[in-house]
Amino acid sequence: MSSTLAYGTWPSPISAALVASSSPRVDGARFVGDDIWWGQSVPDEGGRMTVRSRRRGTLLPAPWNVGSRVHEYGGGAWTAADDARLFFVEKTDQCVWEHALGGSARRLTAAGRGERFGGLNWQHGRLLAVRESPAADGRVAHDIVEILTGASPAVVRLASGSDFVAHPALSPDGQRLAWIAWNHPDMPWDRALLRVGRIEAHGVVDAVTVAGGQSSPVQPMWVDPDALLYADDVTGRWNLWRAQVSADLEQRPVAPADADTGGAIWVLGTRWFQPVSGGRIAAVRTDGGDRLIVIDELTGAASDLPVDVTANASIEDARGSRILVTGSGLSAPPGVWLIDADDPGAAERVAGGSPAWGPEWTPRPRTVSFAGPHGPVHAFDYPPTHPEVTAPEGERPPYLVFVHGGPTSHTAAAASAKIAYFTSRGIGVLDVNYGGSTGYGRAYRERLRGQWGVVDVDDVAAAAAGLAAEGRADAARLAVEGGSAGGWTVLSALTDTDVFAAGISRYGVGDARALATDTHDFESHYLDGLIGPLPEAEAVYLARSPLSHPERFRVPVLLLQGADDPVVPPSQAEAIRAALADSGIPHAYVLYEGESHGFRRTETTIDVLRTELAFLGTVFGFTPADVPPLPLS
Repeated sequence: MSSTLAYGTWPSPISAALVASSSPRVDGARFVGDDIWWGQSVPDEGGRMTVRSRRRGTLLPAPWNVGSRVHEYGGGAWTAADDARLFFVEKTDQCVWEHALGGSARRLTAAGRGERFGGLNWQHGRLLAVRESPAADGRVAHDIVEILTGASPAVVRLASGSDFVAHPALSPDGQRLAWIAWNHPDMPWDRALLRVGRIEAHGVVDAVTVAGGQSSPVQPMWVDPDALLYADDVTGRWNLWRAQVSADLEQRPVAPADADTGGAIWVLGTRWFQPVSGGRIAAVRTDGGDRLIVIDELTGAASDLPVDVTANASIEDARGSRILVTGSGLSAPPGVWLIDADDPGAAERVAGGSPAWGPEWTPRPRTVSFAGPHGPVHAFDYPPTHPEVTAPEGERPPYLVFVHGGPTSHTAAAASAKIAYFTSRGIGVLDVNYGGSTGYGRAYRERLRGQWGVVDVDDVAAAAAGLAAEGRADAARLAVEGGSAGGWTVLSALTDTDVFAAGISRYGVGDARALATDTHDFESHYLDGLIGPLPEAEAVYLARSPLSHPERFRVPVLLLQGADDPVVPPSQAEAIRAALADSGIPHAYVLYEGESHGFRRTETTIDVLRTELAFLGTVFGFTPADVPPLPLS
């Protein structure tokens, strides 16, 4: 029987505890002999990351915790050999360890040197990695290394000479190395180089640039001893290319499309394509959402793989016609899929969380676009969804507008336990890909160049206002939420627009100058492209930083912060809190001990969701069914 209740007060079976336990993070997958291994978080053990086997279960018991901190965002923290040896980065010491099944783990790299490793990849019987280490001049050095795994482990440098490196690829004959390199002040999605060189005893020699310079190549893969497959956005979209390395670097496009196969290198482990048997390539193709396709390299024809993976897709590994894919779908939370390119209809979900509630509670997203001052703004609308409750006639729902971080990042339509937590209670969610987001080509991405704090703010405000103008949201009950760079947009939207009635900032940036001086090496020049180089652009930094205009805060704010955040330290949130207090703006501040940049612990996830819901109830005047009101200072 259907009942009528005000938006925000709907009873829901989706508790914060269920959300925290329903969707473990998945980090990579790999064929190991006739087995399948994948990385998976353990929410009930502080969110630690382990590696699991389809046949053997958990391979690394507590307290082992797999996690790289190269570039702070890590990636590629584990890999495996076909003889079932596991290689992984232990989060606590950032060393590479080897674990043979049935035996004990041994450390392969020295501790205490301040070195970090990531991007591990077992190729042709050799273990390659990206190493980050302190340099003599006080900066940070990055190089491609081989980690010798014999009786006397050692680290051998193969390639260096650039500020950053990624995606090492060893040729099948073991004689050449390909990799991606870039230098300050560029980020890898601005300009990068695909380099190839011959491996000698003392490292790579005679290196040449195969692609890039004014574009952003990613993920080189050898398809024979003289041919490379890679993705590049020289046409404005990341598409596949093939290069003959010894034939005057002859290059040709492979199945060009007005969509992306490739993306921003935030982490070191993402893979957008893999060659499969029969001269085919399994690939991710992104235009707003992700699609899985198989390309016939000879003809360029592409066919869809009928698998429910629409967001965060990564083609992790391929063996013959079999493919391992990670990602999320419209009805499936993050997981691992086994697909056979010869029989795609028999795809199997190998691992991943499953919601403890029925599909009737999962909102079906609408792909939407709204007119903004800088062009169209793309977003996904998740309306309030409840199988047994409706709202009073004429009432429009409150909406929570999500702003992703990065800002050079991307969101796509997919099942989300967090989104369902709100929509099942009668609160809509609008997930916005503002100008600067990936997934829509270089021109959309570069809309934000020099305009961070302007375009992102205008786009998010335009999307929220456009949704309200359609009659789908209550214009007086729009809240905006984001973390990190998304938190900057939240705070800027609160100070520079009158669209939002409340804001939630998770480890958000309030002072761009402080971020530029306090942040880590990977992003130390990121703001050069987003705002401008310092000190020349200092006036622009001041004008755009929300903390420069504390008198413009007019609506309630919730601040959520990790105590151990090295990217956006607590000092930023505390300065915002002080500004809100001085201006008499209602607010709440929660500091989470033991959390870094991005919340991982189960107890934190639970408290964050309940606190956000309570905050929305307080500021929008409704009482959630299962959360008490949140007092504001």
